[in-house]
Amino acid sequence: MNDETFNTSIRKFLKIVGVNSQREIEQAVAQAIASGKLVGNETFAVKVTLEIPSLQFAAGFDGDIKLE
Repeated sequence: MNDETFNTSIRKFLKIVGVNSQREIEQAVAQAIASGKLVGNETFAVKVTLEIPSLQFAAGFDGDIKLE
């Protein structure tokens, strides 16, 4: 195994996930505010599950997103 290749590919994957996740969250929040489902001062729980099916691996991550 080439550690540099491995680490680079992980970083590239996480960058894609981070950028796309942020965009999706921003769009969902903007739509919810526009429709009146959110006021704009809420905090809500967030959960992400990372899976690698070929390794039978799954890890969950929990957190909060605050709008104010």
